[in-house]
Amino acid sequence: MYPPELVQPMKDDLTNVGFRQLVTSDEVDQAIQSSTGALLVVVNSVCGCAAGNMRPGVKLSLQSDKKPAGLATVFAGVDGEATAQARKYFLPYPPSSPSIALFKDGKLVHFLERHHIEGGTAQMIADNLTEAYNEFC
Repeated sequence: MYPPELVQPMKDDLTNVGFRQLVTSDEVDQAIQSSTGALLVVVNSVCGCAAGNMRPGVKLSLQSDKKPAGLATVFAGVDGEATAQARKYFLPYPPSSPSIALFKDGKLVHFLERHHIEGGTAQMIADNLTEAYNEFC
């Protein structure tokens, strides 16, 4: 568990652009099960690839003409209950932090695991997500 003051700026990086921070399993269930249209769920993390690639890539992807109607995030290593619940919806993908999931009407339609994020650039992540938005949003 990381100290709240350490991770707050990392949480703010996404909530400041419209992401809803989910901290309980009930919040995760409600967000995914009641979503209509596209919902982007980001598993945030303290790692360098989240700071250097994932968060900037996600924010860049939101400049697209088509984008998800809903934005939500959980924080691995901090909001354990919410992260564990979100990962149930990501199956068959194994737990991965950071990671990015796109849902359409409550069903997982696109997923980026850590290995897709870690070796890429913010622009590559944004391009990947933009293609998914064009197909599912």
